[in-house]
Amino acid sequence: MTPKSESELAFLSVEQAARLLRRKEISPLDLVNASLSRIERLNPSMNAFLTVLADSARKQARSAEREFIRTRRGSAANLNSLLFGIPVSLKDNFQTRGIRTTAGSKILANWFPKEDSEVAARLAAAGAILLGKTNMHEFAYGITSDNPHYGAVHNPWALDRIPGGSSGGSAAATAAGMCFASVGTDTGGSIRIPAALCGIVGLKPTHGLVSVVGVIPLAESLDHAGPLARSVADACIMLQAIAGKYPKGVPPAGLRKLRREASRRFRLGWPKEYFFERVDPKVQRAIEAAASVFRSTGARIEEVSLPHLGDSLEASANIALAEATHYHQSQGFYPARADEYGADVSSRLKMGAEVRAADYLRAFEVKRQMENDFESAFERVDAILAPAVPIAAPPIGEIEVKIAGKKETVRSALVRLNRPANMTGHPAISVPCGFTQAGLPMGLQLIGPRWGEARLLAIALAYEQATAWHKRHPGHPVKS
Repeated sequence: MTPKSESELAFLSVEQAARLLRRKEISPLDLVNASLSRIERLNPSMNAFLTVLADSARKQARSAEREFIRTRRGSAANLNSLLFGIPVSLKDNFQTRGIRTTAGSKILANWFPKEDSEVAARLAAAGAILLGKTNMHEFAYGITSDNPHYGAVHNPWALDRIPGGSSGGSAAATAAGMCFASVGTDTGGSIRIPAALCGIVGLKPTHGLVSVVGVIPLAESLDHAGPLARSVADACIMLQAIAGKYPKGVPPAGLRKLRREASRRFRLGWPKEYFFERVDPKVQRAIEAAASVFRSTGARIEEVSLPHLGDSLEASANIALAEATHYHQSQGFYPARADEYGADVSSRLKMGAEVRAADYLRAFEVKRQMENDFESAFERVDAILAPAVPIAAPPIGEIEVKIAGKKETVRSALVRLNRPANMTGHPAISVPCGFTQAGLPMGLQLIGPRWGEARLLAIALAYEQATAWHKRHPGHPVKS
């Protein structure tokens, strides 16, 4: 049945939309107009987009429609891409030629780059239609997306809650049907945190698989770029478009391989240390329920040891602090324009200037120990099963949360289960695994071996096929 309403169109998967486009049952302009209509209606309350490219998106859609009309079988090279004619968004730290790129900052408020980032160029080459640039935590240096310059991004499931960050606008827009998918960055969980809190799929690929050339950096050693989507298959489609080269002999992720692999019996690791040491009971139960689902599909789950992960927070903080401050100093932004930063980012840049060289270098020793922990585990299992975040989305402005009777900052709570995979560069994905009684999403994290995106996505797909969490979408956002 051909979708007709705005909502039916907006919540099509990329794969469904691509199929309907090729059958000429819908047009790219239908998809763009549905997305723009939702942006017009929902963005004033959610604040997910900083820049909306309505005119250029409609122009691209008309051009794509002409391509579909010209070819009966989609034989043109660009029509072979499932993203051809599909409306997407980009986090506002990806350079876009001639389009304002702020990185959520006051300093870059009026910057119009002369070149595209590699990700933007790859999406354009795949025929994706850019709807606009999404709001984010300032300079990607935080996890709430509570932006002092452009306003807070609001969670589409409850407007008084954070969407996570720093890719909060990308996750919120995708979850709310304002775009079909997005691309974000992840230095300490900035793809997986908002994916989990907004109830969508977020993939942080192996370090270096997706180029960060043309991305305003946070910390070069830890920066990743990757897709946010409403299904595992859509995340795979996005990854295919933006990924660079895999090492020789490593099969790239693709839909056919994904579905073939998803029927396998997987070996999953349940971490003995770190990941379950301080988790909200609701999240703990959701992850345990997910493990039961995996067992029902034939997966074997065994305990694995990751003894050095407890050292990851201090080590990763020292790397991020030092490298972020170095970048801002190198650009002449800090400390010369310190008064133009938000208070939280300014304080972290100040902290970065105080990181000792010995502590920075010691952090890389910890990184190597952690890499060895993961590699030892991956000799026995295909992926590690863990929570994406230990809590559901806290209220906007909340500084501390209490987990298992202990107070912790919101920042610490949300990054600590994500930082390990940034430190080691292993691919990690967050998929929806349940909702709290208040209707807030929870996320399951799977971490796999380097360059193991194909199998990692297949494992995530096996879980998605056995559950229905990904089929839920936020309606009209309300206060919880």
